[in-house]
Amino acid sequence: MATVELRFSAQPEHVRTARLVAAAVARRARVDETVLDEVRLAVGEACSRAVGLHRVNGLTAPVRVLLTEEEKSFSIEVVDEVPADGAEGGAASGSAAGADDGSDGGGEDQMGLAVISGLVDDVEVTSGADGGVIRMSWPINPATVTS
Repeated sequence: MATVELRFSAQPEHVRTARLVAAAVARRARVDETVLDEVRLAVGEACSRAVGLHRVNGLTAPVRVLLTEEEKSFSIEVVDEVPADGAEGGAASGSAAGADDGSDGGGEDQMGLAVISGLVDDVEVTSGADGGVIRMSWPINPATVTS
C-alpha cells in the first residue's frame, strides 16, 4: 500500500495544486482514465471545503490530503482540523446528506458535499473533536498493471 501525503496552507490558490497531484497519483495508481476528471473535481471540492472551514474558523493548521493506492482501490482523504462542535456556520457535518441549517456557511458546505456525492460512488464524511475527513475511493484497473 503506497501513500502520498500532501499538506498545504489553507489558501484557495493551493487547491489547484492538490487537484493536479491527485490526478497524477490516481493515474499512476491505474484509476481508469475516464474517471480522472471526477477525481480532480471531487478533490477540488473537498479541498475547497477544508480551506473554507479553516479560514472561517481562524485555523492556521495545514489541510492534509492522503492519497493511498491499495490492491483493488485508490482512496483520497481530505482532512481538516475544525472540531465538529466548534465549527462556525454549521460547517462540519457528519453526513454528505445532512440538512442545511440555513446559514450561508452551512449552505455552501452542503452544496460542496452534494457535488462530491454526485461525483464519487464511494464517499464517507466524518467529523469529530479532532476535525473532519472526507474519504473517497475509486476502483483501480487491474488490466493495466505496470512493472
